[in-house]
Amino acid sequence: MKSELFNLAGKTALVTGGNRGIGLAVAKGLAEHGADVAIIARTKEQLETAARQIQTDTGKKVSTYPFDLSDIKGIEALFENIAAEAKGVDILVNCAGTTIRGPSEDVDLETWNHVIEVNLTATFVISQAFCRHRRQAEKAGRIINIGSLTCHGGRPTTAAYASSKGGLLSLTRTLAVEWAKYDINVNAIGPGYIATELTEPLWTNDEFNKWVLAKTPLGRWGKPEDLAGTAVMLASKAGDFITGQIINVDGGWLALL
Repeated sequence: MKSELFNLAGKTALVTGGNRGIGLAVAKGLAEHGADVAIIARTKEQLETAARQIQTDTGKKVSTYPFDLSDIKGIEALFENIAAEAKGVDILVNCAGTTIRGPSEDVDLETWNHVIEVNLTATFVISQAFCRHRRQAEKAGRIINIGSLTCHGGRPTTAAYASSKGGLLSLTRTLAVEWAKYDINVNAIGPGYIATELTEPLWTNDEFNKWVLAKTPLGRWGKPEDLAGTAVMLASKAGDFITGQIINVDGGWLALL
């Protein structure tokens, strides 16, 4: 008998930052297991390219929504529009993020606020909209936040980013506890060092690459696809009794003393 544990047929997943990297891999993974997918990102051309790739590989419906999540006041209307067009959103994956590196003593307030707004405030606001939507529909829901190793520790030159991701972990736990009464599971995935377009300056740097490999027991950088299975598990029946957790997909990074 075919297992229904990971079957997402009949579900609609909304993935922010679904145009490339981790977001694209997660969106594709959810589609491969039966979900229709909507993706949000700033760049229309990248969204359309991602949608064609997902549709070609999975045969599933993909809707695209160009939007800059730093426009906090526009998020609620955006979500309501997506939910209306999709006739409901069952799964929300908060993957969109940004970082600006620099010495902490030199970070200006505008830079700080931008990173916090995109990584943390936007996640909170769209999660609020999702909760209201599921509560009104009287249906269960799943929220999956994409965290970071900086949920657990700091790195030089990443004050705003690390603060946003530390806050994201606390937000994940708080919403999980508060929204359990609405049958909404809220969890996070904590990627290790993942080789993407955005991290190319790091994995192509010989010194940094050697440092990452030395601290990763599995001896390689992660691939965006390495996170897809965890996302599917958290979004599906297999994750029914999991909430308020962060699952680190890091090649053993945090396990190494």
